[in-house]
Amino acid sequence: MEEQVRTEPLEEEKTTWRLSELKPGRIAVIDHLAIDGEERRRLMDLGMVPGTRVTAEFRSALGDPVAFRIRGSLIALRKVQTRQIVIKLVEE
Repeated sequence: MEEQVRTEPLEEEKTTWRLSELKPGRIAVIDHLAIDGEERRRLMDLGMVPGTRVTAEFRSALGDPVAFRIRGSLIALRKVQTRQIVIKLVEE
């Protein structure tokens, strides 16, 4: 029997997260945006700036989009957008 080799780090071992990976109820702080141009400006206008706390509130029935609480507002973003936002998890 072959031994299973783990390719993904355990949650507690992982250091780089994307907003798309944040599970509902979890809190994170935005580290940086890995995107340029108009899309970057749009995300920043929505409050997605480094140092800002963001909470994943809930996912739609099909998992996309996801609603996030940011600066008191509820914002729905698609997975393609949230993959461009690098975060740090906040321990509760």
